[in-house]
Amino acid sequence: MELGIYTFGEVTPDPHTGQAVSPQARLRDLIEEIQLADQVGLDVFGVGEHHRPDFAVSAPAIVLAAAAERTERIRLSSAVSVLGSDDPVRVFQQFATLDLLSGGRAEIMAGRGSFIESFPLFGYDLRDYDELFAEKLGLLLRLRESERITWSGTYRAPIEDRGVYPRPIQDLLPIWVAVGGTPESAARTGLLGLPMALAIIGGQPERSRRSPSSIAGPPDRPATSRRPRSASTRTASSPTTRRSPRIPSSRPSRA
Repeated sequence: MELGIYTFGEVTPDPHTGQAVSPQARLRDLIEEIQLADQVGLDVFGVGEHHRPDFAVSAPAIVLAAAAERTERIRLSSAVSVLGSDDPVRVFQQFATLDLLSGGRAEIMAGRGSFIESFPLFGYDLRDYDELFAEKLGLLLRLRESERITWSGTYRAPIEDRGVYPRPIQDLLPIWVAVGGTPESAARTGLLGLPMALAIIGGQPERSRRSPSSIAGPPDRPATSRRPRSASTRTASSPTTRRSPRIPSSRPSRA
C-alpha cells in the first residue's frame, strides 16, 4: 500500500484575511508542499490540469519538474493530464523529460477531464469528447511501447516512421487512467490492462450504481460544472491511498 496526495493547485481565499492567494504564491507553496510530502515519506504526489482562474496549474509537467529538483524519492504524477484536448506526443515527451530529471519517478494519469474549458480553448469539439480520449490514449500507449512509430487516426495528423524523444529512464513509463466513477469506464480500463484512478468530483452519485448490463453504454461524460498487466486502483482524494501499479520498470517493486 502507498500513501500520497493529489491537488489541483486551487487558488482559494486566505482563511484569515479573506484575500485570494496569488497564482505565484500558490505555485511556490505547492513546490514546498511536494518537498514536505517527500520528507515525511509519502509515496506519490499528483498535480491536476485546469485552464480557469480558480486553479493555478495549467501545465502539471512543469510544476512537477520544478518539484523534481527539490525531492529525492516521491513519485510525481499528473492528476490528471486532460488527454482529449492535448497532443499525446507532447504529453509523452514532457513526462519522459520529467522522468529523466527526477531519476525515474514520473507517472502519467490520463483522463477525459471533469471540466471542459480546455476543449474549446484548444479547438476541439465537445461532441468528440469520448472519441478524442480513446484515440489519443491508444496513441500514448503506442508511444510508450516503441521509440519509432507509424500511426494514423481521425483527430491528429498521421505519424510516418518517426522517432519520439527523449525516452524515459523507466522501461515503461507508468500510465494510469482516471475514471469518474461509472462502471463502463472502469470496465474499459480493465480491458486495457491499465491501472485505474477513481475520482468523483462532479456529476451525480447514481452514475456509479448502474447495472452490469450497461457496461456497453457510453463512458464518462464531463460534469457540467465542472499492456496486458494486472490492473491496480487508486482513489483520488487528499490524502489518498493506492496500490502500486504492476508495471515493469527500472524501479524496484514496493508492497
